[in-house]
Amino acid sequence: MPPEKPHWAQLYSEVVTSGLCTGCAGCVIACPYDVLTYDDRASFRPIHVDEHGGAQDCTYGARGCTLCTRACPRFRTWEAECDTYLFGRQREPSEVAGQYIEVTLARATDADVNHAGQDGGLVSALLIWALETKMVDAALVSYLEGDGRSWRAVPGVARSRDEVLASAGSRYTYSANTLAYKDAVEGGAQRLALAAMSCQASAPAVMASRKAGKVARRFELNIGLLCSKTFDDAIFTALFDKRYGLRREEIAKINIKGVFEIWLRDGSYHEVPLAEGYEWTRAGCMACPDFSAEHADISAGGIGAFDDWTLAIVRTERGSEVMEAACADGVIEKRPIDDDPAAVTLLRKLSRVSRRRWPEDADPGPRLVAKTEVPLASR
Repeated sequence: MPPEKPHWAQLYSEVVTSGLCTGCAGCVIACPYDVLTYDDRASFRPIHVDEHGGAQDCTYGARGCTLCTRACPRFRTWEAECDTYLFGRQREPSEVAGQYIEVTLARATDADVNHAGQDGGLVSALLIWALETKMVDAALVSYLEGDGRSWRAVPGVARSRDEVLASAGSRYTYSANTLAYKDAVEGGAQRLALAAMSCQASAPAVMASRKAGKVARRFELNIGLLCSKTFDDAIFTALFDKRYGLRREEIAKINIKGVFEIWLRDGSYHEVPLAEGYEWTRAGCMACPDFSAEHADISAGGIGAFDDWTLAIVRTERGSEVMEAACADGVIEKRPIDDDPAAVTLLRKLSRVSRRRWPEDADPGPRLVAKTEVPLASR
């Protein structure tokens, strides 16, 4: 029998409508025929255009195109393939937060970048450094729509320090930053950085491992954001406003540190119990097993005790080179992860929680967790 050539029909049934789809939009940007669109308002899922096979099939796929399945970081044995491509072996069950070279604490040295960014501005500093050293031509990021008062996150392109700083900060509603790929390339960018949530951060690696064409080859730097979940837009009106009187247009900043930390434009600070937000968890996050952005070059998140330092997991040789060069150039500074052992404990705890979301009837690899784990700080 000829080898199987899975395409949209299989992706639609096995991922898009099965509960595994995170909405990363990897399939959309990889499609060479522009027959995939994206619902960025409600489902946050790819949609196949009717005139080329309807919702469930694809005329190009029937003729042999498999790029959408090769770009999907939830299709079949995605984790094992990414691991083997990036690290030369599969993740051990004890490596609950994925494989890595170094775990450290880091932050931007520039006061403006530190202030504009989240938890020390590490990600913003690295993107600015990559742009200014010409490592990349553009970064795929997210912005707040309009004047920012809607708190609706939208994908966009950053080509300068000012644009990176305009994109800084956390949203907690979903933006498929990969969708900015087309705008970046049409604007002349050839070498790209991606700064995105964990599900999206697996897309470049899975594309490369499955030889999904020139899209994968354009990603020079992949920064993944630690992410346990995002929330539906309705959380602003149904929870923050209705229960606590916190109107979205008055919110200046949001962070999550065991609670929703909310700062208003008048300078006041408020807390909302994190558990109260559970019912607004975005559907695409309910089965995601990857808290720690395990296939990024560098994974970053503010989960430690220090509000102005970012926990950084350096995973690949490229990530290590970037961190060391940015540090040597004085753009960032680091301190040992042993300074914050609670951050390591929380990283492992949240990674275990996410792993156990992965359905038992899917490929078992992403769900596997050992009873004992090698301490990250001493590895």
